[in-house]
Amino acid sequence: MSGFYFFLAVVSAIGTYSAIIQARRIYWMAPFYFLIAWLSGELALIHLLWQLGLTALMALSGMLDSSLAQVGLGLFALSWMGQVYLHVQAMNTQRVMRQALKRGLGEDYRSTLPQQRQRVLEDSVDAAHWMKPFAMVREGVRVHSHIAYADAGKRNLLDIYQPQEPREGGFPVLLQVHGGGWMIGEKEQQAKPLMFHLAQRGWLCVAINYRLSPNAAFPAHIVDVKKSIAWIRNNIAEYGGDPDFIAITGGSAGGHLSSLAALTPNYAPFQPEFEDADTSIQAAVPFYGVYDFKDRFDIRGEMSMDKMLADKVMQCSQQENPELWDTGSPLSHVSAEAPPMFVIHGTHDSLVWVEEARTFVSAMNQESEQAVVYGELPGAQHAFEVFHSVRTDHTVNAVADFLEWTHARWTEQQA
Repeated sequence: MSGFYFFLAVVSAIGTYSAIIQARRIYWMAPFYFLIAWLSGELALIHLLWQLGLTALMALSGMLDSSLAQVGLGLFALSWMGQVYLHVQAMNTQRVMRQALKRGLGEDYRSTLPQQRQRVLEDSVDAAHWMKPFAMVREGVRVHSHIAYADAGKRNLLDIYQPQEPREGGFPVLLQVHGGGWMIGEKEQQAKPLMFHLAQRGWLCVAINYRLSPNAAFPAHIVDVKKSIAWIRNNIAEYGGDPDFIAITGGSAGGHLSSLAALTPNYAPFQPEFEDADTSIQAAVPFYGVYDFKDRFDIRGEMSMDKMLADKVMQCSQQENPELWDTGSPLSHVSAEAPPMFVIHGTHDSLVWVEEARTFVSAMNQESEQAVVYGELPGAQHAFEVFHSVRTDHTVNAVADFLEWTHARWTEQQA
């Protein structure tokens, strides 16, 4: 038992250290580093609690007398200090996000919302949620599953998260696009904390599958996203949704696709045989997205995605089809007509580096005539908001603020 305790202490120390540091050029180790840093960082307090409980049991049973167990205790103690640091850092998300929203929307942005919508906004997070990180279902939300929006079978199905309480004027719509490197992922796997939170507060959320590589080459992915937008415009009123207001979100590859969709309304090359469909987006919230396939500022360097993109996703090199790589990059489509956008990225993202988000936001700030909000979260890893955590739930609150603000502004403009 002492040996097992020591082993767990080593694993804990490695995980905590990985979550604290910002590792970059680690090549083939990147996926393994991401996994341990992600789970250690987002679940820091939960790890601390079970480790303290295990240590108490070891002490009561007299198993801490061995030298190996005592070394393990020392490693655990170092890990616990790091876990407290990580938890405090996550709690700071509220302040970071509130400052970002005030910079992008104005100091008194909440006061511009209707009173009844101000009441649905949250400042705090519920420990009952983040202490049960994988408990997603919430009262007052009905889920309609596996609805076809196009003709590619399973990859063209969507789920709808429908509020049970009606909303005057219909439910504004949020479209969720999953990530997974354009090659894996399912609509049921991501953004559930955000979708259930919003659906409880009068938003209708739609999560889609789309065709994946290598079976499908880009631009099939964004074509499917556009098809889902067209389907929502034509059909969402049946579920109480407002087809005139569609916001879009997604993480990683979904961050790429959601921002690309937002920046290319009615773009014919991405709408083959449905060029006349209205695929405009009223607001966008991309999480830790890839914004430049071309990596024109050499951000990734020797950690380039070029080979993977060329072999699996684009199925051509930059040299063979430079136009496709350019049109597939959200950075290439930044313009004055961009919709309001809330870009979210973590400083410690080891899969898509934060400098990519900074470059994209800088371009948006220079060109867009609409609000641009940038939330850069200290210590956050890739995919941090897939399950409930302190950081996730504060971020969800901030996204709700942004979407309520954009919807209120849009409603005023329609009057």
